[in-house]
Amino acid sequence: MSVASPADRDELNGLLVQTGRNDQKAFAELYKRTSSKLFGVCLRMLHDRGEAEEVLQETYSTVWRRASTFNPAKASAITWLITLSRNKAIDRLRQHREELLGDPSRLNEMVDEQPTPAAGAESGQEYQRLQNCLDELEPQQRDSVREAFFTGATYNELATRCMVPLGTMKSWIRRSLMQLRTCLDQ
Repeated sequence: MSVASPADRDELNGLLVQTGRNDQKAFAELYKRTSSKLFGVCLRMLHDRGEAEEVLQETYSTVWRRASTFNPAKASAITWLITLSRNKAIDRLRQHREELLGDPSRLNEMVDEQPTPAAGAESGQEYQRLQNCLDELEPQQRDSVREAFFTGATYNELATRCMVPLGTMKSWIRRSLMQLRTCLDQ
């Protein structure tokens, strides 16, 4: 689902607030309208359909329990939901630390070539805007941000891979995220 207008954002915010009041119908509608996008986030990070499905289920279980903590003044519902699913996916990646984190050059590859909810989510306007904003970053910073968000790599791991001091990596990520936010807010 692509949240294209302020009205759409407001509707999702309302659904999440209602979910926080234990409204099952609001929760069902929220799931219907956001699950394909969140599944896309999970699948993109985990590269495994089964793992992505499990993380999506964990995400919505957490949404049901923690929706009352959502504050629309701090973030939109979709931002809150994506952050939650991303964090769950990172937790899953870290549980399987013995497996090597994905090669950053393969971040755009999909395991399953069949059309999936992820494909629909990625075709949305928000995804295109994010891609365009990422393309404005310097290549090394863009790769570091992508690797941090899509593989769950830590600052230390990124600094080691890029052969830069830890402070430099932290600055790159912080400045890149500020640049992305400015670009996306336009």
